[in-house]
Amino acid sequence: MKRTLHRYFIFFKWFAVAVVVGVVVGIAGAFFHIGLDRVTKLRQEHPVPFICLMPLAGLLIVWLYSAVGMRDDKGTNAIIRGARGEEDIRLRTAPLIAAATFLTHLTGGSAGREGAALQLGGSLASPVGRILNFSERERAMLTMCGMAAGFAALFGTPAASAMFAIEVTVVGISYYSAILPCLIAALTAALTARDIGVEPTFFTVRSVPVFDGHSAVTLARVTVLGILTALISMLFCFVMEKTAELYKKLLPNVYLRVTVGGVTVAALSMLVFKLTGSFDYNGAGTDVINRAFAGESRPEAFILKILFTALTLGAGFKGGEIVPSLFTGAVFGCYYGPLLGLDPSFGAGLGAAAVFCGVTNCPFASLVLSVELFGAEGLPYYALAVGLSYMLSGFSGLYSAQKFYDGKLSHEPDSPHTMEEMTHMEEDT
Repeated sequence: MKRTLHRYFIFFKWFAVAVVVGVVVGIAGAFFHIGLDRVTKLRQEHPVPFICLMPLAGLLIVWLYSAVGMRDDKGTNAIIRGARGEEDIRLRTAPLIAAATFLTHLTGGSAGREGAALQLGGSLASPVGRILNFSERERAMLTMCGMAAGFAALFGTPAASAMFAIEVTVVGISYYSAILPCLIAALTAALTARDIGVEPTFFTVRSVPVFDGHSAVTLARVTVLGILTALISMLFCFVMEKTAELYKKLLPNVYLRVTVGGVTVAALSMLVFKLTGSFDYNGAGTDVINRAFAGESRPEAFILKILFTALTLGAGFKGGEIVPSLFTGAVFGCYYGPLLGLDPSFGAGLGAAAVFCGVTNCPFASLVLSVELFGAEGLPYYALAVGLSYMLSGFSGLYSAQKFYDGKLSHEPDSPHTMEEMTHMEEDT
């Protein structure tokens, strides 16, 4: 009887805490989303003058972080470590990442919004644990709730958000005790954001093949695309990592680095505009993703988005990498999927889900995200593409703080390892 009462006490405790986190982060995430939409619209109405201001915006971002003693801020990696109980998350992260992301998007930096959402949610939720005198493990779980709520508030995908917050911290281990609190926080945040006026993200796949006894050829085509997207995922992470390393090596001074990065992205933007007549690779690129699902893409679009994103974030601008990864996968699948005999819209969905998985190493979150973003029709095909991308993308990833408990090709049960350690272990075998 005592055990039963204790179980229900724990449930109501976490239910109440998760709802509070969901409401707070949902409100913050909704206004952050609205603000991003407005600065994006403003830039799109006057692209050239705002893009030319990108170096100045970069200097302001670096100054803001330096002024509050967070010049060495590790971004989403710090939140991931906080979700494992390895680092305390400071509340000041929330306003900083919001302001920096606004400046990045306003001036045309290629970045997403989910990195900001994870940091926003984690930094708002984590201090609650100190106020309530939670244990270290409970504070870590509270950070996961904040991550899930932030992701759900911006994307409107509560199930995937909860799974992602749990799965991204240590690959191969899911802390099942966090499932219900993260889900409650994500559901609450998604509903709160929707009530304020933020519509959930959804992409319409025009033609999804039926999974039946005649699907062998389609499965073969999806297999090839899944293998290709694993390579694209590795390329995305490689370019992101090496660009950041090159910036730091050539330009040790952070102010000079962000200035040169801003000038480079602005100049490249003008060159692309002169050649194509568009600024498709600035900002998050949601319009381009929608066009990919409508069947419109260019052969070079995926590599240009990778380049723009690496040059932006590697220089010190703020935002996230997940929307750019969805962009990369969608435009790649849309253009190259038809070469394999797949419908371009369906190829866009497969590519987006598979590249997201390859860069985050979160297969179950990727699968759930595909359902929430594209619908459940075609689920077996998305599952195959995601599984292939997960297995074949190796131990690359967007988040260096991520640890691996699973060897992908073989189980490594002893203890979690970093990406670099897992790569060496795989090479040794």
